[in-house]
Amino acid sequence: MLWKGCDYIKSWQEIWAYNKYWVMARSQQAYNQIRTLASNNEWNVEKQSYFNQLIKDLELKEPTNATLTTAYQHVWGYFKKICTEDEKIIYKKYLSELSTDNDDLGPYLVHLTDKYKVKYLEKSRIIQELKKRE
Repeated sequence: MLWKGCDYIKSWQEIWAYNKYWVMARSQQAYNQIRTLASNNEWNVEKQSYFNQLIKDLELKEPTNATLTTAYQHVWGYFKKICTEDEKIIYKKYLSELSTDNDDLGPYLVHLTDKYKVKYLEKSRIIQELKKRE
């Protein structure tokens, strides 16, 4: 069965918005697979099952320096035009020092999300999980 209804697609889009940067922080390959799954705004039971399995598998996978950097750079995109020069300097410093063992950038992005009240990011899994670590 194939769904094309607005309500179902909206639900799928909300689920994807919640998970997108979290997935990106773990696997660019999985991120690309999910984007392909959702092409043409068509969704079905098989795609949902595959998506659920990808998410479950990623929960066992830790970010790498490269995937974490990519995800954080995408999150940063929400701030780069609205933040202060000092905030840009801090971002660049934390980005240059970023590793999976030294992650000052994630909490800083949480701070910026809260400061600038970016609703899309506030609802995202990556920001919500970073808040739990604080």
